[in-house]
Amino acid sequence: MTVDETTRTVTPARAAAELELKREEFRLAVRMGLIRTTPLPDRDESVRDRGGGRERAPERRPVERAELDRLKAAPDFPDGLRERVRAVGAGGAAGLLSITPDRFARLARTGHLSPVRFYLNRYRSVIWLYVAAEVTAFGEEHPALLGGRLPAEVREREAAGEDLRARNWRSRHLALLLRGTDDPWVRAAAVASLLDPVQVAEVVDDPYERGHLDRLRPPPPPGFPVSGAAYEVAERLVRADDPDEILWHRVSLALALDEARAVCQAPHPGERPRPAAPAAPAATEPEVVPVPVSDAGVVRPSDVAPAGGPVRRPAVRARARRGAPPPGRAAARAPGARRPGLLDRLRRSLPGRTGGGGGWGERRDWG
Repeated sequence: MTVDETTRTVTPARAAAELELKREEFRLAVRMGLIRTTPLPDRDESVRDRGGGRERAPERRPVERAELDRLKAAPDFPDGLRERVRAVGAGGAAGLLSITPDRFARLARTGHLSPVRFYLNRYRSVIWLYVAAEVTAFGEEHPALLGGRLPAEVREREAAGEDLRARNWRSRHLALLLRGTDDPWVRAAAVASLLDPVQVAEVVDDPYERGHLDRLRPPPPPGFPVSGAAYEVAERLVRADDPDEILWHRVSLALALDEARAVCQAPHPGERPRPAAPAAPAATEPEVVPVPVSDAGVVRPSDVAPAGGPVRRPAVRARARRGAPPPGRAAARAPGARRPGLLDRLRRSLPGRTGGGGGWGERRDWG
């Protein structure tokens, strides 16, 4: 007997009601990975193939009945689940640690605690929120930082104007996005969402790939302003601004693109994603890309990649693009010569342009 889909999953609103969570608590629980939601592959893929939609936010997906049963079977339900998703501001967090708000702000700015979300008040000031359980655990693990004079390293970083709250939030936000999908193109789009469009264009030179990444861009976090000056402030918070952070995400994006291209190519307008062309046989095994470890704790796609062994870069990148030159053309290019730009390729595709050599406007011999 086939199980009815309506009984196997429930809507997010129904799931929040059964778990006795408020709307913001349910959203935070999903973002933290405490509640697993179910994507809608058929509907999402059809929308993405038409080029008009983006992947549905995790907190807007349905929840399986088995997941609700698992959560409600916990011995501390529902108080335990609510406590794990309880978020507090700087004042509430300072109260949990029995320290002054100023001391907590100094610890947060120097990266000792990571915010879980933010919002802007009526004065467009950024209000950072922290998980209460994580704040309590920090106090138990680092009691020396709660009293007396702060260590010299912390004081020096504070004197230099260091503020890692936004960067730590971006790192955490990216980890949550990557954990929620196995699609390599969606994962690459998640990394690209933390970079300025100019930075993305420098890494991704193919306009079709940039358009595909833009269509797969993850939705903004809950509570993100929709317009006005508050939107501009929030937009700056979700973009990497430190030089080494930008460099890290650029490298992560390049590696994520290599993984995505090995699975399928970015679609052209009106086309479905094309399978990647088989790589030419190599005499040796493909190079295994080592996973670098960031001293700053920044997350990259391979850090939270699904299980299945090390990620291998293809020995030969085969890219099937529309209007790609024949093999002989690429081989004839002089070493170190500049790759033809988009304008040059468009000119060659115009009627009357010769297939090889010659000046602009040379006509093809039709006789």
